[in-house]
Amino acid sequence: MLSYASGPSSLPLLGETIGDNLRRTVERHGESEALVVPHQQYRATYRQLWEQTSLVARGLIARGVRRGDRVGIWSPNRFEWVVTQYATARIGAILVNINPAYRTSELEYALGQSGVSFLILARAFRQADYVRMLREVKGACPELREALVLEDGWGSLLRDGRGVSDEALAAIESVLQFDDPINIQYTSGTTGFPKGATLSHHNILNNGFFIGETVKYTPEDRVCIPVPFYHCFGMVLGNLACTSHGACIVVPGEAFDADTVLRITEQERCTSLYGVPTMFIAELEHAGFEQHDLSRLRTGIMAGSPCPVEVMKKVQSRMNMREVTICYGMTETSPVSTQSALDDPLEKRVGTVGRVHPHVEVKVIDPEAGAIVGRGESGELCTRGYSVMLGYWNNEAATADAIDIARWMHTGDLATMDDQGYVNIVGRIKDMIIRGGENIYPREIEEFLYGHPDVSDVQVIGVPSERYGEEVMAWVKPREGSAPTTESLEAFCRGRIATNKIPRYWKFVDSFPMTVTGKVQKYLMRQASVEELGLQAAASVTTA
Repeated sequence: MLSYASGPSSLPLLGETIGDNLRRTVERHGESEALVVPHQQYRATYRQLWEQTSLVARGLIARGVRRGDRVGIWSPNRFEWVVTQYATARIGAILVNINPAYRTSELEYALGQSGVSFLILARAFRQADYVRMLREVKGACPELREALVLEDGWGSLLRDGRGVSDEALAAIESVLQFDDPINIQYTSGTTGFPKGATLSHHNILNNGFFIGETVKYTPEDRVCIPVPFYHCFGMVLGNLACTSHGACIVVPGEAFDADTVLRITEQERCTSLYGVPTMFIAELEHAGFEQHDLSRLRTGIMAGSPCPVEVMKKVQSRMNMREVTICYGMTETSPVSTQSALDDPLEKRVGTVGRVHPHVEVKVIDPEAGAIVGRGESGELCTRGYSVMLGYWNNEAATADAIDIARWMHTGDLATMDDQGYVNIVGRIKDMIIRGGENIYPREIEEFLYGHPDVSDVQVIGVPSERYGEEVMAWVKPREGSAPTTESLEAFCRGRIATNKIPRYWKFVDSFPMTVTGKVQKYLMRQASVEELGLQAAASVTTA
Protein backbone atom coordinates (compact mmCIF):
# COMPACT_ATOMS: atom_id res chain seq x y z
CA MET A 1 0.00 0.00 0.00
CA LEU A 2 1.49 3.32 -1.05
CA SER A 3 1.79 6.43 1.12
CA TYR A 4 -0.78 8.51 -0.77
CA ALA A 5 -4.08 9.93 0.44
CA SER A 6 -6.67 12.41 -0.80
CA GLY A 7 -9.17 14.22 1.38
CA PRO A 8 -12.82 13.40 0.68
CA SER A 9 -15.50 15.91 1.59
CA SER A 10 -19.26 16.26 1.25
CA LEU A 11 -18.74 20.03 1.33
CA PRO A 12 -17.64 21.81 -1.85
CA LEU A 13 -14.84 24.36 -1.94
CA LEU A 14 -15.94 27.95 -1.44
CA GLY A 15 -15.93 29.77 -4.77
CA GLU A 16 -15.95 33.32 -3.44
CA THR A 17 -13.69 36.10 -2.25
CA ILE A 18 -12.90 36.80 1.38
CA GLY A 19 -15.11 39.90 1.25
CA ASP A 20 -18.09 37.97 -0.12
CA ASN A 21 -17.67 35.33 2.57
CA LEU A 22 -17.54 37.95 5.33
CA ARG A 23 -20.67 39.59 3.90
CA ARG A 24 -22.56 36.29 4.13
CA THR A 25 -21.48 35.85 7.75
CA VAL A 26 -22.66 39.38 8.58
CA GLU A 27 -26.04 38.66 7.00
CA ARG A 28 -26.48 35.57 9.19
CA HIS A 29 -24.81 36.65 12.44
CA GLY A 30 -24.61 40.44 12.35
CA GLU A 31 -25.28 40.97 16.05
CA SER A 32 -22.89 38.26 17.26
CA GLU A 33 -19.58 39.40 18.71
CA ALA A 34 -16.84 39.14 16.06
CA LEU A 35 -13.67 40.66 17.50
CA VAL A 36 -12.60 41.32 21.09
CA VAL A 37 -9.25 42.91 21.94
CA PRO A 38 -9.20 43.61 25.70
CA HIS A 39 -5.78 45.32 25.76
CA GLN A 40 -7.22 47.98 23.41
CA GLN A 41 -10.68 48.06 25.03
CA TYR A 42 -12.09 47.08 21.66
CA ARG A 43 -15.23 45.08 20.89
CA ALA A 44 -17.13 44.73 17.63
CA THR A 45 -20.10 42.72 16.41
CA TYR A 46 -19.98 41.28 12.90
CA ARG A 47 -22.05 44.20 11.64
CA GLN A 48 -19.65 46.69 13.25
CA LEU A 49 -16.63 44.82 11.90
CA TRP A 50 -18.14 44.96 8.41
CA GLU A 51 -18.71 48.70 8.72
CA GLN A 52 -15.14 49.27 9.89
CA THR A 53 -13.61 47.18 7.13
CA SER A 54 -15.75 49.14 4.65
CA LEU A 55 -14.51 52.44 6.04
CA VAL A 56 -10.84 51.39 5.98
CA ALA A 57 -11.23 49.94 2.47
CA ARG A 58 -12.69 53.25 1.29
CA GLY A 59 -9.91 55.11 3.11
CA LEU A 60 -7.30 53.09 1.23
CA ILE A 61 -9.09 53.86 -2.04
CA ALA A 62 -8.96 57.56 -1.14
CA ARG A 63 -5.21 57.22 -0.57
CA GLY A 64 -4.75 55.79 -4.05
CA VAL A 65 -4.49 52.08 -3.27
CA ARG A 66 -5.69 49.97 -6.19
CA ARG A 67 -6.32 46.30 -6.95
CA GLY A 68 -3.00 44.43 -7.03
CA ASP A 69 -1.11 47.09 -5.07
CA ARG A 70 0.94 45.75 -2.17
CA VAL A 71 -0.06 47.08 1.25
CA GLY A 72 2.36 46.18 4.03
CA ILE A 73 1.37 45.74 7.65
CA TRP A 74 4.03 45.82 10.35
CA SER A 75 2.43 45.52 13.74
CA PRO A 76 1.91 43.18 16.67
CA ASN A 77 -1.57 41.77 17.30
CA ARG A 78 -4.06 44.63 17.40
CA PHE A 79 -7.61 45.12 16.18
CA GLU A 80 -6.33 47.29 13.32
CA TRP A 81 -4.41 44.28 11.97
CA VAL A 82 -7.63 42.29 11.63
CA VAL A 83 -9.59 45.18 10.11
CA THR A 84 -6.78 45.79 7.61
CA GLN A 85 -6.72 42.11 6.63
CA TYR A 86 -10.34 42.22 5.52
CA ALA A 87 -10.27 45.78 4.16
CA THR A 88 -7.40 45.04 1.78
CA ALA A 89 -9.11 41.83 0.64
CA ARG A 90 -12.25 43.77 -0.19
CA ILE A 91 -10.42 46.09 -2.61
CA GLY A 92 -8.13 43.45 -4.08
CA ALA A 93 -4.94 44.89 -2.61
CA ILE A 94 -2.26 42.35 -1.69
CA LEU A 95 -1.54 42.38 2.04
CA VAL A 96 2.17 41.90 2.78
CA ASN A 97 2.65 40.52 6.29
CA ILE A 98 5.81 41.89 7.87
CA ASN A 99 7.27 40.05 10.84
CA PRO A 100 7.09 42.20 14.01
CA ALA A 101 10.58 40.95 14.91
CA TYR A 102 12.17 42.25 11.71
CA ARG A 103 15.07 44.65 11.93
CA THR A 104 16.21 47.12 9.29
CA SER A 105 17.88 44.78 6.79
CA GLU A 106 14.93 42.39 6.85
CA LEU A 107 12.42 45.23 6.61
CA GLU A 108 14.24 46.76 3.66
CA TYR A 109 14.30 43.41 1.88
CA ALA A 110 10.59 42.65 2.42
CA LEU A 111 9.43 46.12 1.37
CA GLY A 112 11.67 46.19 -1.66
CA GLN A 113 11.20 42.63 -2.85
CA SER A 114 7.39 42.80 -2.69
CA GLY A 115 7.17 46.39 -3.94
CA VAL A 116 5.06 47.68 -1.04
CA SER A 117 3.62 51.09 -1.95
CA PHE A 118 1.55 51.71 1.21
CA LEU A 119 2.73 50.64 4.66
CA ILE A 120 0.67 50.50 7.84
CA LEU A 121 2.85 50.24 10.92
CA ALA A 122 2.81 50.48 14.68
CA ARG A 123 4.95 53.22 16.19
CA ALA A 124 6.99 50.68 18.15
CA PHE A 125 6.92 47.18 19.60
CA ARG A 126 8.90 46.11 22.64
CA GLN A 127 12.37 47.61 22.23
CA ALA A 128 11.99 48.20 18.48
CA ASP A 129 11.34 51.72 17.22
CA TYR A 130 9.52 50.99 13.96
CA VAL A 131 9.33 54.61 12.85
CA ARG A 132 13.06 55.10 13.23
CA MET A 133 13.84 51.85 11.42
CA LEU A 134 11.53 52.77 8.55
CA ARG A 135 13.24 56.15 8.27
CA GLU A 136 16.59 54.36 7.90
CA VAL A 137 15.48 52.14 5.00
CA LYS A 138 12.88 54.26 3.21
CA GLY A 139 15.40 55.63 0.73
CA ALA A 140 16.14 52.10 -0.46
CA CYS A 141 12.45 51.36 -1.11
CA PRO A 142 11.51 53.58 -4.09
CA GLU A 143 8.02 52.09 -4.52
CA LEU A 144 6.99 52.99 -0.98
CA ARG A 145 5.03 56.21 -1.40
CA GLU A 146 3.19 56.41 1.92
CA ALA A 147 3.50 55.08 5.47
CA LEU A 148 0.69 55.34 8.03
CA VAL A 149 1.56 55.02 11.72
CA LEU A 150 -1.36 53.44 13.55
CA GLU A 151 -1.15 55.63 16.64
CA ASP A 152 -1.05 58.82 14.56
CA GLY A 153 -2.86 58.18 11.29
CA TRP A 154 -5.62 55.61 11.76
CA GLY A 155 -8.22 58.29 12.49
CA SER A 156 -7.31 60.25 9.38
CA LEU A 157 -7.61 57.09 7.26
CA LEU A 158 -11.14 56.61 8.59
CA ARG A 159 -11.98 60.27 7.83
CA ASP A 160 -10.74 59.87 4.28
CA GLY A 161 -12.90 56.78 3.93
CA ARG A 162 -16.02 58.82 4.60
CA GLY A 163 -15.29 60.75 1.43
CA VAL A 164 -15.56 57.64 -0.77
CA SER A 165 -19.00 56.17 -1.47
CA ASP A 166 -20.18 52.65 -0.74
CA GLU A 167 -21.02 52.40 -4.44
CA ALA A 168 -17.37 53.03 -5.39
CA LEU A 169 -16.27 50.22 -3.06
CA ALA A 170 -18.98 47.89 -4.39
CA ALA A 171 -17.86 48.53 -7.96
CA ILE A 172 -14.32 47.41 -7.08
CA GLU A 173 -15.54 44.34 -5.18
CA SER A 174 -17.71 43.26 -8.11
CA VAL A 175 -14.73 42.62 -10.40
CA LEU A 176 -12.50 40.74 -7.95
CA GLN A 177 -11.78 37.08 -8.63
CA PHE A 178 -11.19 34.47 -5.95
CA ASP A 179 -7.99 33.33 -7.67
CA ASP A 180 -6.47 36.81 -7.36
CA PRO A 181 -3.34 37.05 -5.19
CA ILE A 182 -4.35 38.58 -1.88
CA ASN A 183 -1.51 37.94 0.55
CA ILE A 184 2.28 37.68 0.63
CA GLN A 185 3.91 35.97 3.61
CA TYR A 186 7.66 35.73 3.93
CA THR A 187 8.97 32.34 4.95
CA SER A 188 11.61 32.37 7.66
CA GLY A 189 14.32 30.40 5.94
CA THR A 190 17.42 29.35 7.84
CA THR A 191 19.69 30.36 4.98
CA GLY A 192 19.49 32.99 2.28
CA PHE A 193 16.78 35.61 1.87
CA PRO A 194 13.16 34.93 2.85
CA LYS A 195 10.79 34.03 0.02
CA GLY A 196 7.37 35.65 -0.36
CA ALA A 197 4.72 32.92 -0.52
CA THR A 198 1.89 34.42 -2.59
CA LEU A 199 -1.60 33.27 -1.61
CA SER A 200 -5.05 33.83 -3.13
CA HIS A 201 -8.53 34.34 -1.65
CA HIS A 202 -9.23 30.73 -2.69
CA ASN A 203 -6.10 29.44 -0.91
CA ILE A 204 -6.57 30.93 2.52
CA LEU A 205 -10.36 31.30 2.71
CA ASN A 206 -10.95 27.62 2.01
CA ASN A 207 -8.16 26.54 4.33
CA GLY A 208 -9.60 28.62 7.15
CA PHE A 209 -13.11 27.33 6.42
CA PHE A 210 -12.16 23.65 6.52
CA ILE A 211 -10.07 24.16 9.66
CA GLY A 212 -13.18 25.66 11.29
CA GLU A 213 -15.27 22.74 10.04
CA THR A 214 -12.84 20.23 11.54
CA VAL A 215 -13.07 21.78 15.02
CA LYS A 216 -16.83 22.34 14.53
CA TYR A 217 -16.94 26.08 15.08
CA THR A 218 -20.30 27.81 15.47
CA PRO A 219 -21.31 31.38 16.47
CA GLU A 220 -21.20 30.11 20.07
CA ASP A 221 -17.43 29.65 19.92
CA ARG A 222 -14.96 32.21 21.23
CA VAL A 223 -11.40 31.58 20.08
CA CYS A 224 -8.40 32.87 22.02
CA ILE A 225 -5.60 33.63 19.52
CA PRO A 226 -2.22 34.43 21.12
CA VAL A 227 -0.26 33.48 18.01
CA PRO A 228 0.86 36.33 15.71
CA PHE A 229 -1.41 37.52 12.92
CA TYR A 230 1.49 38.08 10.57
CA HIS A 231 1.75 34.28 10.30
CA CYS A 232 -0.80 31.89 8.76
CA PHE A 233 -1.52 30.46 12.21
CA GLY A 234 -3.03 33.76 13.31
CA MET A 235 -4.67 35.11 10.17
CA VAL A 236 -5.92 31.82 8.62
CA LEU A 237 -6.34 29.20 11.36
CA GLY A 238 -7.41 32.08 13.58
CA ASN A 239 -9.22 34.90 11.81
CA LEU A 240 -10.55 33.17 8.69
CA ALA A 241 -11.62 30.01 10.52
CA CYS A 242 -13.62 32.24 12.87
CA THR A 243 -15.20 34.68 10.42
CA SER A 244 -16.23 31.90 8.01
CA HIS A 245 -18.26 30.35 10.87
CA GLY A 246 -19.48 33.40 12.80
CA ALA A 247 -17.22 32.61 15.79
CA CYS A 248 -15.59 35.35 17.88
CA ILE A 249 -11.89 36.26 17.58
CA VAL A 250 -10.39 37.02 21.02
CA VAL A 251 -6.96 38.68 20.99
CA PRO A 252 -5.32 38.34 24.44
CA GLY A 253 -2.40 40.70 23.84
CA GLU A 254 0.10 42.21 21.44
CA ALA A 255 2.40 39.24 21.99
CA PHE A 256 2.31 36.01 23.95
CA ASP A 257 2.26 36.10 27.74
CA ALA A 258 1.15 32.96 29.58
CA ASP A 259 -0.52 34.77 32.48
CA THR A 260 -2.45 37.07 30.14
CA VAL A 261 -3.61 34.19 27.96
CA LEU A 262 -4.92 32.25 30.96
CA ARG A 263 -6.65 35.33 32.36
CA ILE A 264 -8.29 36.36 29.08
CA THR A 265 -9.34 32.78 28.27
CA GLU A 266 -11.22 32.71 31.58
CA GLN A 267 -12.50 36.29 31.43
CA GLU A 268 -13.85 36.03 27.88
CA ARG A 269 -15.29 32.52 28.37
CA CYS A 270 -13.23 31.14 25.50
CA THR A 271 -14.14 27.75 24.09
CA SER A 272 -10.99 27.35 21.99
CA LEU A 273 -7.32 28.19 22.50
CA TYR A 274 -4.44 28.23 20.03
CA GLY A 275 -0.71 27.96 20.48
CA VAL A 276 2.58 26.45 19.47
CA PRO A 277 3.84 23.76 21.87
CA THR A 278 6.09 26.14 23.81
CA MET A 279 3.07 28.37 24.56
CA PHE A 280 1.05 25.51 26.00
CA ILE A 281 4.07 24.36 28.03
CA ALA A 282 4.41 27.88 29.48
CA GLU A 283 0.70 27.99 30.37
CA LEU A 284 0.72 24.56 32.00
CA GLU A 285 3.79 25.44 34.07
CA HIS A 286 2.61 28.93 35.04
CA ALA A 287 2.60 29.42 38.80
CA GLY A 288 -1.01 30.65 38.75
CA PHE A 289 -2.36 27.98 36.41
CA GLU A 290 -4.64 26.32 38.95
CA GLN A 291 -6.27 29.64 39.84
CA HIS A 292 -7.86 30.02 36.40
CA ASP A 293 -11.20 28.55 35.39
CA LEU A 294 -10.73 26.95 31.98
CA SER A 295 -13.88 24.86 32.15
CA ARG A 296 -15.44 26.45 29.06
CA LEU A 297 -12.58 25.32 26.83
CA ARG A 298 -13.43 22.37 24.61
CA THR A 299 -11.10 22.59 21.63
CA GLY A 300 -8.14 24.41 20.16
CA ILE A 301 -5.19 23.94 17.87
CA MET A 302 -1.58 23.10 18.56
CA ALA A 303 0.63 23.65 15.53
CA GLY A 304 3.62 25.59 14.22
CA SER A 305 6.29 23.11 15.28
CA PRO A 306 6.36 19.42 16.26
CA CYS A 307 3.89 18.75 19.04
CA PRO A 308 5.17 16.59 21.93
CA VAL A 309 2.79 13.75 22.79
CA GLU A 310 3.12 14.33 26.55
CA VAL A 311 2.24 18.00 26.17
CA MET A 312 -0.86 17.13 24.11
CA LYS A 313 -2.03 14.74 26.82
CA LYS A 314 -1.70 17.43 29.50
CA VAL A 315 -3.51 20.01 27.36
CA GLN A 316 -6.41 17.58 27.01
CA SER A 317 -6.61 16.65 30.66
CA ARG A 318 -5.48 19.72 32.61
CA MET A 319 -6.79 22.45 30.30
CA ASN A 320 -10.12 20.75 29.57
CA MET A 321 -9.38 20.81 25.83
CA ARG A 322 -10.74 17.32 25.19
CA GLU A 323 -11.24 18.12 21.50
CA VAL A 324 -7.87 19.79 20.87
CA THR A 325 -6.45 19.07 17.42
CA ILE A 326 -3.01 19.14 15.84
CA CYS A 327 -2.53 20.82 12.49
CA TYR A 328 0.40 20.35 10.16
CA GLY A 329 1.32 22.53 7.22
CA MET A 330 3.50 25.30 5.90
CA THR A 331 3.00 28.87 4.73
CA GLU A 332 3.22 27.75 1.11
CA THR A 333 0.16 25.50 1.55
CA SER A 334 -2.11 28.14 3.11
CA PRO A 335 -1.02 26.49 5.57
CA VAL A 336 -2.79 23.30 6.74
CA SER A 337 -2.46 19.98 4.88
CA THR A 338 -3.32 17.52 7.66
CA GLN A 339 -5.30 17.81 10.88
CA SER A 340 -6.47 15.44 13.56
CA ALA A 341 -10.25 15.08 13.87
CA LEU A 342 -12.33 15.41 17.04
CA ASP A 343 -13.44 11.78 16.82
CA ASP A 344 -10.01 10.30 16.09
CA PRO A 345 -8.81 7.72 18.63
CA LEU A 346 -6.93 9.38 21.48
CA GLU A 347 -3.57 7.87 20.51
CA LYS A 348 -3.96 9.25 16.98
CA ARG A 349 -4.99 12.72 18.20
CA VAL A 350 -1.99 13.07 20.49
CA GLY A 351 0.55 11.04 18.54
CA THR A 352 0.07 12.09 14.91
CA VAL A 353 -0.67 15.22 12.87
CA GLY A 354 -3.89 13.65 11.68
CA ARG A 355 -5.00 12.82 8.18
CA VAL A 356 -5.19 14.70 4.92
CA HIS A 357 -7.44 17.79 4.83
CA PRO A 358 -10.58 17.93 2.66
CA HIS A 359 -9.89 18.54 -1.06
CA VAL A 360 -6.12 18.09 -0.51
CA GLU A 361 -3.74 15.32 -1.57
CA VAL A 362 -0.61 14.20 0.27
CA LYS A 363 2.06 11.64 -0.54
CA VAL A 364 5.36 10.50 0.99
CA ILE A 365 8.22 10.02 -1.46
CA ASP A 366 11.80 8.85 -1.54
CA PRO A 367 13.68 12.20 -1.55
CA GLU A 368 16.26 10.89 -3.98
CA ALA A 369 14.23 8.77 -6.42
CA GLY A 370 10.96 10.72 -6.19
CA ALA A 371 8.86 7.53 -6.02
CA ILE A 372 6.05 7.12 -3.50
CA VAL A 373 7.15 4.92 -0.58
CA GLY A 374 5.11 2.23 1.14
CA ARG A 375 2.96 2.87 4.21
CA GLY A 376 5.12 3.16 7.32
CA GLU A 377 8.25 4.10 5.40
CA SER A 378 9.91 7.48 5.94
CA GLY A 379 10.22 9.99 3.11
CA GLU A 380 9.52 13.57 2.07
CA LEU A 381 5.93 14.76 2.48
CA CYS A 382 4.42 16.47 -0.55
CA THR A 383 1.08 18.31 -0.84
CA ARG A 384 -1.15 19.11 -3.81
CA GLY A 385 -4.50 20.86 -4.18
CA TYR A 386 -6.32 24.18 -3.88
CA SER A 387 -4.10 25.12 -0.93
CA VAL A 388 -0.77 25.23 -2.78
CA MET A 389 0.42 28.82 -3.17
CA LEU A 390 0.43 30.66 -6.47
CA GLY A 391 4.22 30.82 -6.16
CA TYR A 392 6.98 32.88 -4.55
CA TRP A 393 6.60 36.55 -5.37
CA ASN A 394 8.91 37.53 -8.24
CA ASN A 395 11.00 34.40 -7.77
CA GLU A 396 10.33 31.87 -10.50
CA ALA A 397 13.46 29.85 -9.77
CA ALA A 398 12.54 29.27 -6.13
CA THR A 399 8.97 28.46 -7.14
CA ALA A 400 10.18 25.83 -9.59
CA ASP A 401 12.41 24.31 -6.89
CA ALA A 402 9.46 24.00 -4.48
CA ILE A 403 6.55 23.04 -6.78
CA ASP A 404 7.16 20.34 -9.35
CA ILE A 405 5.63 20.02 -12.83
CA ALA A 406 2.64 18.09 -11.43
CA ARG A 407 1.93 20.90 -8.90
CA TRP A 408 3.17 18.95 -5.87
CA MET A 409 4.58 21.19 -3.15
CA HIS A 410 7.73 19.61 -1.69
CA THR A 411 7.69 20.40 2.02
CA GLY A 412 11.20 19.33 3.00
CA ASP A 413 9.64 17.51 5.97
CA LEU A 414 10.26 13.83 6.63
CA ALA A 415 7.09 11.92 7.39
CA THR A 416 5.48 8.50 7.59
CA MET A 417 1.89 7.52 6.77
CA ASP A 418 0.29 4.55 8.49
CA ASP A 419 -2.28 2.12 7.08
CA GLN A 420 -5.16 4.35 8.23
CA GLY A 421 -3.64 7.43 6.57
CA TYR A 422 -2.42 9.14 9.76
CA VAL A 423 0.75 11.13 9.23
CA ASN A 424 3.73 11.46 11.56
CA ILE A 425 6.39 14.12 11.05
CA VAL A 426 9.73 12.55 11.93
CA GLY A 427 11.99 15.48 11.12
CA ARG A 428 13.30 17.85 8.50
CA ILE A 429 15.45 16.54 5.68
CA LYS A 430 18.09 19.11 6.60
CA ASP A 431 17.62 18.40 10.34
CA MET A 432 18.41 14.73 9.94
CA ILE A 433 21.61 13.80 11.77
CA ILE A 434 23.96 11.43 9.98
CA ARG A 435 26.26 9.91 12.59
CA GLY A 436 28.78 7.46 11.25
CA GLY A 437 26.54 6.69 8.28
CA GLU A 438 23.43 6.11 10.44
CA ASN A 439 20.41 8.37 9.94
CA ILE A 440 19.12 9.79 13.22
CA TYR A 441 15.92 11.87 13.44
CA PRO A 442 15.95 14.48 16.22
CA ARG A 443 12.17 14.23 16.68
CA GLU A 444 12.44 10.62 17.86
CA ILE A 445 14.96 11.51 20.57
CA GLU A 446 12.97 14.60 21.61
CA GLU A 447 9.80 12.54 22.07
CA PHE A 448 11.71 10.05 24.21
CA LEU A 449 13.25 12.72 26.45
CA TYR A 450 9.87 14.41 27.00
CA GLY A 451 9.04 11.32 29.05
CA HIS A 452 11.67 12.24 31.67
CA PRO A 453 9.96 13.83 34.72
CA ASP A 454 12.56 16.61 35.02
CA VAL A 455 12.37 17.71 31.36
CA SER A 456 10.03 20.56 30.46
CA ASP A 457 11.15 21.00 26.86
CA VAL A 458 13.98 19.68 24.70
CA GLN A 459 15.47 20.29 21.26
CA VAL A 460 17.93 17.90 19.62
CA ILE A 461 20.46 19.00 16.99
CA GLY A 462 23.45 17.58 15.16
CA VAL A 463 26.86 19.15 15.77
CA PRO A 464 30.05 18.54 13.77
CA SER A 465 32.32 15.61 14.59
CA GLU A 466 35.62 14.82 12.89
CA ARG A 467 35.19 11.16 13.74
CA TYR A 468 31.53 10.52 12.98
CA GLY A 469 30.59 13.47 10.77
CA GLU A 470 27.98 14.52 13.30
CA GLU A 471 27.22 13.91 16.96
CA VAL A 472 23.90 14.26 18.75
CA MET A 473 23.36 17.18 21.13
CA ALA A 474 20.35 17.95 23.33
CA TRP A 475 19.38 21.37 24.64
CA VAL A 476 17.21 20.75 27.70
CA LYS A 477 14.87 23.12 29.48
CA PRO A 478 14.42 21.68 33.01
CA ARG A 479 11.02 21.58 34.64
CA GLU A 480 10.61 24.27 37.28
CA GLY A 481 12.08 23.14 40.58
CA SER A 482 14.03 20.31 38.97
CA ALA A 483 17.74 20.01 38.32
CA PRO A 484 18.44 17.19 35.87
CA THR A 485 22.06 16.34 35.23
CA THR A 486 23.93 14.93 32.27
CA GLU A 487 24.42 11.72 34.25
CA SER A 488 20.73 11.32 35.14
CA LEU A 489 19.59 11.88 31.58
CA GLU A 490 22.18 9.50 30.14
CA ALA A 491 21.08 6.87 32.66
CA PHE A 492 17.48 7.44 31.57
CA CYS A 493 18.48 6.79 27.96
CA ARG A 494 20.73 3.78 28.45
CA GLY A 495 19.04 0.60 27.44
CA ARG A 496 15.91 2.39 26.27
CA ILE A 497 17.10 3.97 23.03
CA ALA A 498 19.92 2.95 20.70
CA THR A 499 23.35 3.95 21.94
CA ASN A 500 24.06 6.03 18.85
CA LYS A 501 20.95 8.11 19.63
CA ILE A 502 22.01 9.03 23.16
CA PRO A 503 23.21 12.64 23.03
CA ARG A 504 26.96 13.07 23.18
CA TYR A 505 26.53 16.65 24.43
CA TRP A 506 23.97 18.19 26.79
CA LYS A 507 23.18 21.84 27.45
CA PHE A 508 20.71 23.10 30.08
CA VAL A 509 18.89 26.30 29.12
CA ASP A 510 16.00 28.54 30.18
CA SER A 511 14.79 29.03 26.60
CA PHE A 512 15.58 28.35 22.95
CA PRO A 513 16.27 30.85 20.16
CA MET A 514 12.92 31.18 18.40
CA THR A 515 11.13 33.04 15.63
CA VAL A 516 8.15 35.22 16.58
CA THR A 517 5.86 32.36 15.45
CA GLY A 518 7.36 29.94 17.94
CA LYS A 519 9.60 27.98 15.60
CA VAL A 520 12.83 26.92 17.25
CA GLN A 521 15.84 28.19 15.27
CA LYS A 522 18.04 25.12 15.33
CA TYR A 523 20.62 26.65 13.05
CA LEU A 524 21.35 29.30 15.71
CA MET A 525 21.63 26.54 18.30
CA ARG A 526 24.16 24.76 16.09
CA GLN A 527 26.20 27.92 15.62
CA ALA A 528 26.30 28.60 19.37
CA SER A 529 27.17 24.98 20.13
CA VAL A 530 30.08 24.91 17.69
CA GLU A 531 31.56 27.93 19.47
CA GLU A 532 30.93 26.70 23.00
CA LEU A 533 32.20 23.17 22.36
CA GLY A 534 35.20 24.26 20.30
CA LEU A 535 34.12 22.31 17.24
CA GLN A 536 35.32 24.82 14.65
CA ALA A 537 37.82 22.37 13.15
CA ALA A 538 35.18 19.69 12.68
CA ALA A 539 32.78 22.28 11.26
CA SER A 540 35.33 23.32 8.64
CA VAL A 541 35.68 19.85 7.16
CA THR A 542 34.51 19.95 3.54
CA THR A 543 32.02 17.29 2.47
CA ALA A 544 30.61 16.21 -0.87
